[in-house]
Amino acid sequence: MELFEKKFYQSMSSQVALLNRITYYIVNRKGKQMRPMFVFLTAKMVSGGTVNERTYRGASVIELIHTATLVHDDVVDDSNRRRGFFSINALWKNKIAVLVGDYLLSKGLLLSIDHGDFDLLRIISVAVREMSEGELLQIEKARRLDITEEVYYDIIRKKTATLIASCCALGARSVVEDAQQVENMRHFGELIGMAFQIKDDLFDYSEEAIGKPTGIDIKEQKMTLPLIHVLNHCDAKEKAWLINSIKNHNKDKKRVKEVIAFVKDRNGLAYAEQKMTEFQMAALELLRQYPESEFKEALTLMVNYVIERKK
Repeated sequence: MELFEKKFYQSMSSQVALLNRITYYIVNRKGKQMRPMFVFLTAKMVSGGTVNERTYRGASVIELIHTATLVHDDVVDDSNRRRGFFSINALWKNKIAVLVGDYLLSKGLLLSIDHGDFDLLRIISVAVREMSEGELLQIEKARRLDITEEVYYDIIRKKTATLIASCCALGARSVVEDAQQVENMRHFGELIGMAFQIKDDLFDYSEEAIGKPTGIDIKEQKMTLPLIHVLNHCDAKEKAWLINSIKNHNKDKKRVKEVIAFVKDRNGLAYAEQKMTEFQMAALELLRQYPESEFKEALTLMVNYVIERKK
């Protein structure tokens, strides 16, 4: 990871001093770095312990493009904070933030093209397309507030799971050409991504301080799994009260608390936890076909971390 961080920082370099100042700020406020870890661990597991320059480039491209989408997301959401620090748009305003996002995206594309990594670029480009579709699908469906579980899974698969899936597929593809291996790892990443997003949904109902205020999904009229399950399993009067609360009273703290209590009372959380565990078990099942190694062990720990994390 130390070597990766050096390479990642180099991959952002520019002749423009302002850009270098901003990218330095980004690199020094990085998050958990789960995505590059998935790239390296899957590459090592399927190859028996080796990574190469393609693996490092692939991890850098994923981080560049992921960072670009986060910078743009903060502009779209008008968010001033990212992981407890000021967002790029808060410090340098929207115009610069959008241009920085565009710059990072182009650096990611060029890093692949300059080295002929078109197979890796294809994996990442599919992820970017799906992430955009997922966000737009969520916006389209949120207006109606009557989405089915199937539509919800489609949204989170595209919005969240596709990026982790592409990390795992890319890690495998950087070291082996076996299409089945690459597909196995893509599916593995997708399953983890689904569990990861359901865990995020559950945080909205928790009492703990997680760096994200509880009830925020309700305030933003985001349809999450606990809420969808309860909406689809309550009577017409209760459903009308829930929808009215989310549409017209989502800024009322007392009403939001009542919605949270109602969802808990009707087993919304228990149901979401059960579904999250099903995705986790399916991911672990996929790992079983690989021989024992420290990399397989680390991936198992990461799958369990996704479920057990506190923020």
